[in-house]
Amino acid sequence: MSTSKGCTLVRLWGEVDGALRADASTSMAQALVADQPILVDASGLSFIDSSGLAFLLQLHLAAAETGLHVTLRDPERQVVDRLALIGMDREFELENTVATPELRSGVVSGAMSVVPAP
Repeated sequence: MSTSKGCTLVRLWGEVDGALRADASTSMAQALVADQPILVDASGLSFIDSSGLAFLLQLHLAAAETGLHVTLRDPERQVVDRLALIGMDREFELENTVATPELRSGVVSGAMSVVPAP
């Protein structure tokens, strides 16, 4: 796992659902061990179910326990709406930038990774 510019980047793309449970656990552990603010890049996310929302909430809660801040970058409206539905939309700072086109095209399955921040 790598970090850069004072934060850890967790990138979500494609369809994030229960099939990615192992990836979610690994990504969360890596992000928390880095002991830096966490930036979750959701710009390439096309679908998220309750398992994916649970990942975001667990990451937020675990980070808060250690004093780390989590920012959600470029989430689709559905992500924000689903967080609002469970009363957690105001728990995340949102960062809006121009979405990266290569993350939005050609993705047929989901994935999570912890990568160096841009």
